[in-house]
Amino acid sequence: MTERTVVIFKPDSVERGLVGEILSRFEKAGLRIVGSKTIRVSKEFVGKHYPNSKSFLLSVGSKTLENYVQNKRDPEKDFGSNDPVEVGRKIRKWSIDYLARGPVIAAVLEGSQAVANVRRLVGGTSPADSNPGTIRGDYSTDSFIFANMQKRSIQNLVHASGIPEEAEEEIKLWFKGEELLDVDSE
Repeated sequence: MTERTVVIFKPDSVERGLVGEILSRFEKAGLRIVGSKTIRVSKEFVGKHYPNSKSFLLSVGSKTLENYVQNKRDPEKDFGSNDPVEVGRKIRKWSIDYLARGPVIAAVLEGSQAVANVRRLVGGTSPADSNPGTIRGDYSTDSFIFANMQKRSIQNLVHASGIPEEAEEEIKLWFKGEELLDVDSE
């Protein structure tokens, strides 16, 4: 099943000059680039990427609190709260600040089960917990706890759509239709 997915090369991958290396991994895995652009994004735009919905905030906050339990740390120290929505709000703000701090490269990749394959290549959200051989496991060592202690977003090099429906929405947000190639008709 051919599908499309979004990959956002975050400011840390651009600053470190890792974009070509990372992109080549996707291509070597059989994914095609059908759209890409280098842009600076405003906090307002990034706020659309990281929605201010209760479900998003609850999801992000709950995952963060689970990580704190696993690491036997008190979220009150870093967040001043253990309410998942409040924690999610802070993570969202840090994520917006991070993505808007410098240029990013947005790309649409196409291929067989593109969403799942990109996620497999990228590795887990936390580079410190990602397996060697994944992009995040090979090129970053940041962790949720370290980032949260510094009151910033985790620097994990790339964003990758989580599910096909999310990929469709993100493609619409980041690209106009004419910015994407129709590879099958060329």
